[in-house]
Amino acid sequence: MMKLLKVGDRVFFDDDEYLVVALSGVRVRLEAADGAASVVLVSHLVDSPGFAILGQSDAGFGSGALAGQSIADVPANAAERARDWERHVVEVQTGLPPGADPGATPRPEYDPARTTIRQREAAKAAELTAAGFPTSAITVQRMRSRYRSGGVRGLVDGRVSRPSSTYRRTDECVVAAVLDALDGETKRSTGTQDRLRRQVEMLLVQRHGDGVVAMPSKATFDRLVTALSTGQYTFGSAKTRRSAANRPTGPFTATWASRPGQHVQIDTTPLDVLAVFDDGIARRVELTAAVDVATRTIAAGVLRPVGTKAVDASMLLARMLVPEPMRPGWAEALRMSVSRLPYRSLADIDIRMEQAAAKPVIVPVRSAVTAARFTCPRRSCGRVRRWACRFSRPIRTLRPTTA
Repeated sequence: MMKLLKVGDRVFFDDDEYLVVALSGVRVRLEAADGAASVVLVSHLVDSPGFAILGQSDAGFGSGALAGQSIADVPANAAERARDWERHVVEVQTGLPPGADPGATPRPEYDPARTTIRQREAAKAAELTAAGFPTSAITVQRMRSRYRSGGVRGLVDGRVSRPSSTYRRTDECVVAAVLDALDGETKRSTGTQDRLRRQVEMLLVQRHGDGVVAMPSKATFDRLVTALSTGQYTFGSAKTRRSAANRPTGPFTATWASRPGQHVQIDTTPLDVLAVFDDGIARRVELTAAVDVATRTIAAGVLRPVGTKAVDASMLLARMLVPEPMRPGWAEALRMSVSRLPYRSLADIDIRMEQAAAKPVIVPVRSAVTAARFTCPRRSCGRVRRWACRFSRPIRTLRPTTA
């Protein structure tokens, strides 16, 4: 059955799709997807290999032929590279690059009237290679196919739009098994990556069956383990590993207090210094401090040799309840009389305030004691300790919060 070629038909010519926009005698004006126009002889058109009339276009060539022309979201260098390929592909298809001056003639190696599409692809590959961009004719052909199916966006390097992944192309099942195996190493003795690999292999067999999920190569597996175990000390010190695993995932538990003494936190920490004692020997010391949560004030502090005892904590609480006297050599600016504290009212209550330093006297109503540092001195300090610590709450050992 013979078909009549008319304006508005979509035709397949030279491995591409065109729209017939004009007929003049024995010439046909074709418009490509990018708007580039070309004029060919009717005899050359209908005798070309693969020529076919695809049908009538009611809305023009662009109705669904090419989608996603915008590349505004593509990085500038990748977008520029895609535009360069567009110029090359259009020249291969039509003989002229986009934006050619009216009346311009194709270069001999790209003239559709003298060369075939394969010859033009080879010529373009040679041109790009000579310009310093090694390219084969197969690559030019592939870019033409991508342009035909996806427009200029199809020419964008797919690597720039591919979502980045820390684990690259590693199977998610392997990643999950490695994470579980790393968690299991926290309480175990420090092992090697070979032991971890065996653990991962056993987990994959248990979960998915033998041979279902392939293990990556040793080099890939080692890189994956390094990426997943950063900061976990999986193959380092066991003590450091367990301490790091005990850290909270979020901020510490917020402690709320509305008035001084409502909540006092007591803790002991070793200082990275050496102190010379009366016997002339240098030893390490510990600082035990009481911090009032409401005022963020260090209510009292005691410096003792390593191994703080219950009596030291009792002395700490006792020092909280009495004014701190000025010591020889202290600056006058440290006196309570020059501070913002209500000195006159306090001096009328307790005469010791007249020679006191500017440290508030805070009576603890509730105290939180780190039980891992020293034994709660509930039975070792008489009436003062029994009264001051009746609302004492020990902190849970090896827990990252104060809850």
